[in-house]
Amino acid sequence: MFKYTYRYFLFFLLLLAGCKESEVMPRNSLTLEEEQLLLGNPSGATAEKSNQSNYLITKPQYVLSYSRERGTPNWVSWHVTQDWLGTADRQDDFRADPALPEEWYHVTASSYRGSGFDRGHNTPSADRTKTAADNSATFLMTNMIPQAPKSNQELWANLEDYTRGLVRQGMEVYVVMGSYGRGGTGSNGSAKTIDNGRITVPSRIWKVLVLLPEGNNDLERIDSSTRVIAVDTPNTNTVRTDWGTYRTTVDAIEEATGYNLLSRLPEKVQQVLESQVDKGLTR
Repeated sequence: MFKYTYRYFLFFLLLLAGCKESEVMPRNSLTLEEEQLLLGNPSGATAEKSNQSNYLITKPQYVLSYSRERGTPNWVSWHVTQDWLGTADRQDDFRADPALPEEWYHVTASSYRGSGFDRGHNTPSADRTKTAADNSATFLMTNMIPQAPKSNQELWANLEDYTRGLVRQGMEVYVVMGSYGRGGTGSNGSAKTIDNGRITVPSRIWKVLVLLPEGNNDLERIDSSTRVIAVDTPNTNTVRTDWGTYRTTVDAIEEATGYNLLSRLPEKVQQVLESQVDKGLTR
């Protein structure tokens, strides 16, 4: 009896050792980094310093493609489940990301100061509240874009709340969010760049969400009937607060960005899901 008890104890210790960066357990036999990028790498980003406009950064909490020239992520990909939602406080520890090559310019917590634009999260703080470390990871500046305050605090906050509400009702959601273009309008008026030209202000902000009932083998469970929400909004302070009015197709976002979204799905499933405008509830 002692022999088996000892084996179970060792197994438990190994599980704990594998959760140093995040206490969230990986799902479907994937690493946490693989979980965040399950639906594909939209731009074919790589972790090579020479790839300055499409530099891949992987974290347990999210995965992103970063542009050195723009000083922002091109896109960020993450997975929202009840496992990720806990009681950790909002850390508010905005800071430079040490994952960037040392010789690159590092956007800092003060880089947006006085710009009239919010430090707009891609992966929301409230999507990562399992632990303080998970929440803190969302405040790295590689997860931020210059976002008009009304866009950030109202329209996108409404969509983020809606997403977490679905998760609390038993859904799980795969999300990819990004931005493109040049020039937005914040509380101080229009601007194409901030931080002495080192950070580009995007003109458009988009998001794609794939919704599933909570379960396993997620990739295999996505079919032509799966609900997919695609949204593309202007980055202005006059944006409407109802995100549903900005719904579009995944195809339209791909055409605007040049990305290949949902690339790990079968081609026939992609064709159906990417051509449809969602007509589901928005609250």
